[in-house]
Amino acid sequence: MNRRGLPKRQRLIGLWLLLSGISFLGGAIFAALLDAQLAPQGWQRWVLWLGSFSGGATIFLVGLLLERMLFTPLRHLQVQLARLVANPDARDEHPPEGWLKGLGPDLRRVHESWQADRSRLATAHTEGARSAARIRQELETLLQVLETPLLLCDQHRRVMLFNQAAEDFFHDQDGLGLGKRLEALVPSPSLQQAMSQLPQDGSPRELLAPCDQRWLKILLRRVPGSEGETLLTFTDATASWSNEMGVRADLAAMLTPLRQHTASLISAADALIQLRQQGDRSAGLCERLEGVIQSEGTTLGDNVARIGQLLDDMQHQGERLSPMWSNDFWQALDERLDPEHRLITPIGMPAWFKGDAPALIALMASLIQHLSAYLPESGFEGEVCLGNKRVYLDFIWKGDPLPERELAEWHRQRLEVLPLSPTVADVLRQHASDTWSLADEGSGYSRIRLPLPATERVGAPREAMPPRPEFHDFGIADLPHPDEALANRALRSLEVVAFDTETTGLELRRGDTVISVGACRVVNARLLASETFDYKVDPKRPIPAASTAIHGLTDADVAGAPPLDIILNRFRQYVGDAVLLAHNASFDMLAISHHGVDFDLPVLDTLLISRALDEAIDGHDLDSLAVRYHLAFPPGTRHTALGDARVTAELWLALLPRLEARGIDTLEKLLALQANAFDKADGSA
Repeated sequence: MNRRGLPKRQRLIGLWLLLSGISFLGGAIFAALLDAQLAPQGWQRWVLWLGSFSGGATIFLVGLLLERMLFTPLRHLQVQLARLVANPDARDEHPPEGWLKGLGPDLRRVHESWQADRSRLATAHTEGARSAARIRQELETLLQVLETPLLLCDQHRRVMLFNQAAEDFFHDQDGLGLGKRLEALVPSPSLQQAMSQLPQDGSPRELLAPCDQRWLKILLRRVPGSEGETLLTFTDATASWSNEMGVRADLAAMLTPLRQHTASLISAADALIQLRQQGDRSAGLCERLEGVIQSEGTTLGDNVARIGQLLDDMQHQGERLSPMWSNDFWQALDERLDPEHRLITPIGMPAWFKGDAPALIALMASLIQHLSAYLPESGFEGEVCLGNKRVYLDFIWKGDPLPERELAEWHRQRLEVLPLSPTVADVLRQHASDTWSLADEGSGYSRIRLPLPATERVGAPREAMPPRPEFHDFGIADLPHPDEALANRALRSLEVVAFDTETTGLELRRGDTVISVGACRVVNARLLASETFDYKVDPKRPIPAASTAIHGLTDADVAGAPPLDIILNRFRQYVGDAVLLAHNASFDMLAISHHGVDFDLPVLDTLLISRALDEAIDGHDLDSLAVRYHLAFPPGTRHTALGDARVTAELWLALLPRLEARGIDTLEKLLALQANAFDKADGSA
């Protein structure tokens, strides 16, 4: 045995066969010499030769006996102990055998004791955390329904909590995630300064900060009685700020001409009045003054109309008119009209428009009810037509257009379901809209048309994601300062990004390259299921069939994907200040290196760590270790970049207790252990 554990099986077998071979060879030479000198006959010659080979045979048989009765049972016992340390519920697949068979009852008692201790701990944890779980469920339910994006950060500006609205708000940015620094999401020095100066009594402060192409209105306040936690809510102020400033600028620009025209009009009117009071009947002067009055009056009228238009624009751009996706509107209206049946069939291309959704749904419901005598009961088609600056919502049915007098009467109807019971005309005026009915020529169909303000948003809204299992982790606040030296950081407090790459082949130095990068994050010794990075890469070269057979990716799968440099930049942003983790990391690091992106970070390798812990055991590939540590993963998720990254992360969490049991509890100690396990023969790439 060496100082680190059992010697390698291959070394023992090699030494054993070498000694046996030398003994057999020496015996053969010795027997040949004696046979030549003594020339024995009959049984004496057999005894001579058998005696000469007895040494080699003894070494061979003793070695075989030790291998079967001692070394193999020791290796099996080590594997079983490693599995039990990682998971006390692991199956007993290697009971003590050979000369260690007597340890069977003791090992079973240890196993049962571990299981009992684990059961008691689980029971205590369940009972102790029951109240916390209920609070957590209520909190997550509240987070799901809150439409305001909010973040909770600890004293070091690390994100401890965020809700679904925040995820939607920052969906195109990689800086949002539990444990990540706020400046990675909103890189604004003024925000950092404002957070450092927040009053402790919870008084709110507002801030306008740039973020990519947007201006964010941020409301932030210190959580009273906390250890420096800050709650932040976000609003996209870009459009409202631009619109408001635009209207204000227009109004300010019109003020001076209005004063000038008003002064000219008053002066001309005063002069005309004085001429008439003085009895001056000069026809020419009176005509000029009347012309000035008429001209200035017309100009004032035009300007007043312009002011009215600006006020209408301000109303239309108000917060009550919000962007809506037409398919969502049709569905909501359909559910309002008849929850049991579907009356509206959307046709054509869906689009965004602006409106007050509750008011529009009430408006359309009243239209169907008021004009039921003219409209079919079988249902309608709903279509969105794009105009120049307007979007037209059309109800379509087979039949004649509606009478104009009925529409006029409907405009006077009050909508009792809305606050203050406005009339239909009031709601239409709110949207600067009107309705009319027209026939589609030659088709036998008619429609009611409702024009609404368009919006610049493009593309369908994001599909609703299933509820996230992790929206918060208040344990982040107990982690050490993020700027503390990594070397002294406890392993459980490390922020770790486990990653894996899929490539066109294994010859990275001969042109093979990355076609997929997958990663996941471990924060506070907890794998975050939704904090993932999963991108395909266009390799700009064909993928060999042999590689496709392994990872399943074809040329069609990566066609149109971003190139490697763009993906690596996104991956670097995703990693942040975390420690990188991979299985056989030398290959994956080579795959992402030398492409213009700096990954000068500590790198942990589960292959080397496993070898350092169990040097005498064979099988340190990811599949063998997944079986050894009883790691479960869904079928079909292996041999994908993200799937292998998740298994690597799970393996890291399984190795942590074993490392800590050996006193390897800081990053510095682990890197030293890993360096000792490095073997140049492992540099397969």
